[in-house]
Amino acid sequence: MTVKRIGLIGECMIELNGAPFGEMVQRYGGDALNSAVYLARAAGDAVEVNFISAMGTDPLSKGMISRWQAEGVNTAHVLIDPHHQPGLYLIQLDEQGERTFLYWRNDSAARYLIRHPEYPALLAQMAQMDAIYLSGISLAILPPQDRLQLLDDLKTLSQQGKTILFDSNYRPALWADENETRDCYQAMYALTDMALVTDDDEARLWGDSDRNSTFARLAKAGVKQAIIKAGAQGCDYRDLRTDAPAITIATTPAEQVVDTTSAGDAFNAGFLAGWLTGADIERAARMGHRLAGVVIQHKGAIIPQAATRPVTDTLLNNTF
Repeated sequence: MTVKRIGLIGECMIELNGAPFGEMVQRYGGDALNSAVYLARAAGDAVEVNFISAMGTDPLSKGMISRWQAEGVNTAHVLIDPHHQPGLYLIQLDEQGERTFLYWRNDSAARYLIRHPEYPALLAQMAQMDAIYLSGISLAILPPQDRLQLLDDLKTLSQQGKTILFDSNYRPALWADENETRDCYQAMYALTDMALVTDDDEARLWGDSDRNSTFARLAKAGVKQAIIKAGAQGCDYRDLRTDAPAITIATTPAEQVVDTTSAGDAFNAGFLAGWLTGADIERAARMGHRLAGVVIQHKGAIIPQAATRPVTDTLLNNTF
């Protein structure tokens, strides 16, 4: 079987999880990195998972990179920036497991990825990959001119036949205003082969009244295929190149929701593990649901390997 190569562009930050002035647990996370780790676990040797980012020379940066390598993530495309360090965020959870965030990331190394002197060589390496994945956060953290440069580079990669995957993952605090976000997303959607969006994010940013409205808007913007994630309600898929109706892929709600921090990231990873290796859409989406359902029953963006192993072993052995 031919190994697929995917590059996931994003930021990884230091994660603090706990009550202010109380007990804190230090981990790490970031939406694209979360998906990279879970994809490496779920796809094994069938997919070469490359994380594309920038980190510092500090001990925390080095420690995080070594842990990604231990997860099976290729870190050869993580550029080292001696002038900047990783960002930091604090997660606080309510009684239902829903989270709120505080961020300290304005001077993170990943913010300056496009300005790194080794970025042109990195771009040439991205041209050797089969697929490129990024999120709205990957775009939002960049300075405006750098964001435009990345969009231009993605356009070139798309023209070269690379599959472009985009999770809109809208975080209002990272953008100047809604108009800036919409303009950027419109440019991104025009390049997107597969959009992986969330229903409440789309309603908040675009005012979509339902998922059919979201599908219609994405089709008009140029997206070829789309999945709309809806939490416990499962997800809907449509091939926007045709008149075929949407299909719903149900999920089994988790018995106990502890932390929803990376639910969407885990779904994306499970879905991509299937889709990149030839599974049909429904099977790939069910793989995403299974993986997300495990992750939300534990604290933290990236849960221990032992916790995901029962489901990832099932996916790897094709017994799901």
